[in-house]
Amino acid sequence: MNDASNSGRPEGEPASLWVATAGTTNYPVLPSDLEVDVAVIGAGIAGLTAALALKRTGRTVAVIEAARVGTGVTGHTTGKVTSLHRLAYSELLRSHGAETAFIYGQANQSAVEHVAQLVAEEAIDCDFRSVANYTFAETDDALHLVRAEANLAARLGLPAAFTADVPLPFPVKGAVRFDGQAQIHAVKYLHGLARAVDGGSSFVFEQTQAQRIHDGSPAVVDTENGTVRAHDVIVATNVPSGSQGLFSLRCHPHRSYIVAGRADSPPLDATFISVDEPMRSILTASVNGTSYVLTGGEGHRVSESGGSAARYGRLAAFAQDRLRVDNVAYRWSTQDGMPLDGLPYVGPMSPVSKHVHVITGLRKWGLSNGTAAALILTDTLSGRTNPWASVFNSNRITPSASAGRFMKENVKTVAAVLAGKLRGRPSYSELSPGEGTVITVKGESTAVYKDADGQGHAVSATCTHLGCTVGFNAADATWDCPCHGSRFSTDGTVIQGPAAKNLPPAPLP
Repeated sequence: MNDASNSGRPEGEPASLWVATAGTTNYPVLPSDLEVDVAVIGAGIAGLTAALALKRTGRTVAVIEAARVGTGVTGHTTGKVTSLHRLAYSELLRSHGAETAFIYGQANQSAVEHVAQLVAEEAIDCDFRSVANYTFAETDDALHLVRAEANLAARLGLPAAFTADVPLPFPVKGAVRFDGQAQIHAVKYLHGLARAVDGGSSFVFEQTQAQRIHDGSPAVVDTENGTVRAHDVIVATNVPSGSQGLFSLRCHPHRSYIVAGRADSPPLDATFISVDEPMRSILTASVNGTSYVLTGGEGHRVSESGGSAARYGRLAAFAQDRLRVDNVAYRWSTQDGMPLDGLPYVGPMSPVSKHVHVITGLRKWGLSNGTAAALILTDTLSGRTNPWASVFNSNRITPSASAGRFMKENVKTVAAVLAGKLRGRPSYSELSPGEGTVITVKGESTAVYKDADGQGHAVSATCTHLGCTVGFNAADATWDCPCHGSRFSTDGTVIQGPAAKNLPPAPLP
């Protein structure tokens, strides 16, 4: 996973287009102890959607965000709000049956409609556009798959059809088309949700790290600045940091990459994803008066070799060759929790949890799955039966769909731990500005980085989640854990969990 050997730097500013163009928020740090009806940990799509839905039922809510609203996984999405998830329905039919595929589709299509409704009701300026979404095929084998997916999705009551008319600037054989889908500026949307949540005895707190959660009556969230007491707690942080529910074993972290290039033409009323490998996701958008083409893909399990600079390069080449994008303005990567059996986890944190609930494993389609998950928990906490809850149940047991994958994925994690201990690395003296490596200093694994001025910086190389050894990602200038996906800045600050604590400072060699 060490990218220090990559000589070239990828094109573009290393930042999410959405984060870079949304402006900033300035909600306060939790000032002292507080009591509300519901505490929500995480100000992404799932947490803020749940917070607003619960506030609308008359509850008081406090959202606790370790960084800033929208700067986590949701701020690094594609911006697609859709119930067409590549070939999800064929996959779910094989692994879970038609009823589960139907419920998954209804939940996600309802989520698309809920987003559109909130944009209108809360007057959220987030570049919302109604679009068609396509899963397209370039080969005969893939064409067979999209025909089957289109027929199945239509039978499940979704807005699906097969079409040979696909508005891409290169030839394809056909696609599944879903009408009535959407795309948004994800961070502007979250800013709108946060504004709607904050006020009227409900709160949004930023720069406030949840350290411990105690289930009980009341449930208690400990932070550095005080405690939040609540009847219920929702943990919506991509992958929970604690050991309850074993979600770091039941979700494997998967990284994907996006490049955004400026375009001369206006955006299309359509979004796209390929069936053929390597998978390519395509989106056009107008942001603050500038048109962009977004190209995503190059996904891999985080325990596999990163090669991030090369992956960005392949996406940029595709955008240039196929989509007529001459240069890359922004590039970013993100990590998503992939559930073992292909379905998100929504419900009690563990089988014995009474008042602590979780949303995780959104399988790379967080804008719709996260919205659906929030609506499930809103019903649960309001004493209502939700028709999707059993399929998304956080404590379900599905051995036929997940047992083999559980063994396979966790063997890979063990292999990543061993590789982190054994891999060869350059020495500190061999580093050039902008490079990092892991070395032993005074008997301790130490992550050292040289900034653009050649100044050294050192932190512990031991991930604060479960003790794996981090590796340096040169393309993004981050320390990344190959086991469960935690990411840290070069000064050790947590960028993405499940780690909740920063890498502590360490002595330079």
